[in-house]
Amino acid sequence: MLVIFITLLCSVYNFYNGANDCANSIATTVSSRVLSPTRAILLAAVFNTIGAFISTEVAKTIGKGFLPENMMTTAVLVSAIIGAIVWSAYATHTGLPVSITHAIIGGILGAGLVAYNIYAFNFQTFVKVIIAMVASPIFGFIGGLLLLSAIFWLCRRHALGILSKIFGRLQLISASFMALTHGMNDTQNAMGIMTASLLAGGFISSFKVPIWVILLSSLVMGLGTFYGGKKVIKTMGMKMTKITPVEGFAAETGASIVIFISSLLGMPISTTHVISTSIMGVGSIKRFSAVRWGVAGNVIIAWLLTIPAAALVSALVYWGIDLAL
Repeated sequence: MLVIFITLLCSVYNFYNGANDCANSIATTVSSRVLSPTRAILLAAVFNTIGAFISTEVAKTIGKGFLPENMMTTAVLVSAIIGAIVWSAYATHTGLPVSITHAIIGGILGAGLVAYNIYAFNFQTFVKVIIAMVASPIFGFIGGLLLLSAIFWLCRRHALGILSKIFGRLQLISASFMALTHGMNDTQNAMGIMTASLLAGGFISSFKVPIWVILLSSLVMGLGTFYGGKKVIKTMGMKMTKITPVEGFAAETGASIVIFISSLLGMPISTTHVISTSIMGVGSIKRFSAVRWGVAGNVIIAWLLTIPAAALVSALVYWGIDLAL
């Protein structure tokens, strides 16, 4: 019953993951008017689902990388996922594009600290993840900026109208690639928790992600993506800076490359951070003031609050479970 309960909680988490992070894949596509919101969301849902089947390295990091397998008890798992859900739901309904990945990391951190102590954690994994957390947004900004600069230089003799038509079609490919890499990275967060619960419950003998877990996670995230998170889309694609098809292609492609490499390395990074900074990078090429830095500042504040907020909720939930039992 506890494993079923954790699976249901993971499905709720996955739903909000898709609802909030769907903006990663489609905000620039909608903003540049290449696709309508409904078609863009459907495209993202399909490729999010496909991406979940490509790799399970991030799931292993989430499920057994931070704490030893024997310490990922049912109480820790329940507390961690509830902490992540509470913050993810709040952010989605208020239109804040936050890192759902950082929310689950914060959840594990909060519950783990109350259940054990700081020395129980694998510091080597934390160092790698922190480096990836800091470096990936920087690479996203640089990638979007350099890619757009290269496109403008290579196509300097072409009219902007022609470029918009060409890259409007190419943006369908870049948006699909973005959704695919998002599925490779973010879908695996809940997969790692579900697999850890199956291991703790004695249903599997080693940490190997079952096919049905991959399928369930990808389908629920796809539903969340189709649900949309329209407030987040508006913040990402319309409030931060105005995006043309050329800029949208550069932002999505630059961010996708960073996320793809991180996923293969098993690094649970924030896809939201990467695409956000990539959008800032392409926006700042026109002029620095083209980016609405006040909106960007609010987004950055939400990033910084994600891990401690999810950790606090998770710690309180674990404390409550401990008192009850």
